[in-house]
Amino acid sequence: MIRSIFTVGGWTLLSRLTGFARDIVMAAVLGAGPLADAFYIAFRLPNHFRSIFAEGAFNTAFIPAYARVKTVEGDAKARGFADGILTAVVLVQLAILAFALLATDWVVATLAPGLSDDPERFGLTVDFTRITFPYLGLIAVVTLVGGVLNANDRFWAAAAASILLNVAMVGTLSAAGLFPTAGHAAAWGVLISGFLQLGLLVVDAERHGLGLRFGRPRLDPEMRAFLVALGPAIIGSAGVQLAIFADTIIASFLPQGAVAALFYADRINQLPIGVVGIAAGIVLLPEMSRRISAGDIEGARHAQSRAIELTLLLVLPFLAAALTIPEIIMRGLFLRGAFTGEAASAAGATLAAYGIGLAPFVVMRAFMSPFYARGDTRTPVLATLGAAVVNIAIKIALMGSLAQVGLAFATSIGAWITVIVLAILARRRGYECGDAQLLRALPKLGVIGLALAATLLAAATFGGPYAERLTHGADEALLALCVAAGGAVYVGLVMALIGPRYLRGLLRGRP
Repeated sequence: MIRSIFTVGGWTLLSRLTGFARDIVMAAVLGAGPLADAFYIAFRLPNHFRSIFAEGAFNTAFIPAYARVKTVEGDAKARGFADGILTAVVLVQLAILAFALLATDWVVATLAPGLSDDPERFGLTVDFTRITFPYLGLIAVVTLVGGVLNANDRFWAAAAASILLNVAMVGTLSAAGLFPTAGHAAAWGVLISGFLQLGLLVVDAERHGLGLRFGRPRLDPEMRAFLVALGPAIIGSAGVQLAIFADTIIASFLPQGAVAALFYADRINQLPIGVVGIAAGIVLLPEMSRRISAGDIEGARHAQSRAIELTLLLVLPFLAAALTIPEIIMRGLFLRGAFTGEAASAAGATLAAYGIGLAPFVVMRAFMSPFYARGDTRTPVLATLGAAVVNIAIKIALMGSLAQVGLAFATSIGAWITVIVLAILARRRGYECGDAQLLRALPKLGVIGLALAATLLAAATFGGPYAERLTHGADEALLALCVAAGGAVYVGLVMALIGPRYLRGLLRGRP
């Protein structure tokens, strides 16, 4: 399982790195003005629906159901089950797309009401949304094919697919002069990438005999069980996305640049979440589903504990950096072209607020897996919806005084609430949720994190005056110094406090 996590994490890391290249190009071309705000809102609209109906809810209901059918009734029955769902997914997505394209003005006015008083941003957002929204339907099918691949222990294609989003957007932005605006170029890049991602996964599935065909959906016991699990999963994903989408709604009332600051800060924040947290969740869910179906409860608990332990160890450098040198990160990565020092400062403060919730974000899927692996998609709804209510209330309370920083801080508080509630509910139901070995590792991880934060602060404090003497690349040089110093301390402390032997055992899943 750990090796699969590194496989998914490695491809996800490559995706995030190409994503940074994309973001650097976007920051230089779009900047943080009205054109950027319009595109980011248009980009968020299909992505929120994707997270609710596709990746978020669908995988948590589909993968355990598919794994049970495959284990109990065989490959042929599982293939027919997936074929029927493919037909249903395509029909639903066509209906959603038709509605969205016919009522785009209403959709944008409803979901980003603050733009109604800004005709320029509103008009651009409507135009961009009409281009990007079909991406939702393509990614819904990508998610289904990826779920089949993951359930058959094939992870690389689904993890690598998002690289094509970055490649396509860099390509269209590089040819922005051929489009009405750079925002149009970025929007067309999103749509083109949907076709590329679908093509990659279809080819990989066909090569390994896992290709799907349109089949007649049948309301048999397996489909009923899937739908029963899907309903609460959609509600739970909607709760999480509602809190996130509240950022877009509220930020539309804030001064220009707030949406862009949220976007760039979230892009950095999503690097460890995607590379570490989501990668672990993608691998852990089918692993726990198989073990629980086979009656190996202790094995499922061990798998979850090692996933949590590994994700916390790997996220420490990102956590320390987000809390100690956020503005240095933003200046070193994005300060060029239309992206100004003021924009970097706003995005850096937002990143620090997101960093407060980074630890719960990366372990959240591991805490949800014991429920989803048992087909229990209802219990996580209690945690996510409750946290969403608190999250949105804090956003509204802080939007006036802290602007987009308050929105990010509220998101972090919501993440902590979700994980704490999930842990309490898991214990009450007698589900596995960590072990003694994990508890022994936490103090060591705390020491490593504190020492790393102190190192980054020292490097920024003492290295800043020297970097300022450079005529070119001062921000990049200071960021590189912090990364080098922090990396050296992190590796040294991990080897001293955790040890190579323990690490080898952890990576093998048998420490």
